Amino acid sequence: MAMISLEQELKGNSYPGRGIVLGRSADGKHAVAAYFIMGRSENSRNRIFVADGEGLKTQAFDESKCTDPSLIIYSPVRVLGNKTIVTNGDQTDTIYEGMDHQFTFEQSLRSRKFEPDDPNFTPRISGIIRCEKGSFNYALSILKSAEGNPESCQRFTFTYEKPLAGQGHFIHTYVGDGNPLPSFKGEPKLVEIPDDIDAFAEMLWNSLNADNKISLFVRYIDTQDNSTETRIINRYTK
Repeated sequence: MAMISLEQELKGNSYPGRGIVLGRSADGKHAVAAYFIMGRSENSRNRIFVADGEGLKTQAFDESKCTDPSLIIYSPVRVLGNKTIVTNGDQTDTIYEGMDHQFTFEQSLRSRKFEPDDPNFTPRISGIIRCEKGSFNYALSILKSAEGNPESCQRFTFTYEKPLAGQGHFIHTYVGDGNPLPSFKGEPKLVEIPDDIDAFAEMLWNSLNADNKISLFVRYIDTQDNSTETRIINRYTK
C-alpha cells in the first residue's frame, strides 16, 4: 500500500466525520494515537473533549443546547493496563469490559454493530494499542452496514504487528459529505507519523474543515515506560 499525505487527505475531504490514526513515531520511540470528531448539526457541534483520568470523554459545551446525548456523549479513550482503547462511540466501554474479562479486541466487539442513526448507519470505528516490554502492536476495526442496508453488519479487523517507525494507519467514518453520508470503504490508509507531537496535532487540526471540525486528541506513548504526552484541542473552550 502506498503511503498518502494525511494532510492532503484531510484537506481534500470536507467531512471525514470521526477519524482514528494509530502508528509509530519516526524515531521509533512512541506509539501514537489520534482521534478527531466533526459535526454538521448544532447538537453534534456542541461538544468538547475533556481529560478523564488517563482517558478522554466528550462533554456538551452548552448543556442547554444538548438535545440528544445518545450518540455524542461517550468516552472515546480508555486505558486498561498496557492497552489504550480509542473509538468513536460507547463501544469503548464494551471493549474495555470485554478485555477486562479476557476477551480479545475482536471478540469484545461481537455484541456491537454500526450506529442506529438511520439513514446514515454510521460505522463504529475502534482502535487499540498494546505496549509491552518496549514493543507494541495495534489494531483497527470497523463495523458497518452492507452498503447502507441495515439488515447486514460487515465486520473488519486490521492488525499491525511490529509497526514500522514513521508509519501509521488512518480510518474514518465517511468517504465525504452527502445525504445519506457514505461510509468508509477499504483498508485503513497508510500515513506518515512524525516525532513531534505538537507539529502532528497542529497539522491534523489545521487540515480539518474549519466549518465542521469540533475536537482533536493526540497522544504519544513512550514504549519503554508507558509514560504519555497528550494534546487536546477544542473548537469551543470554556
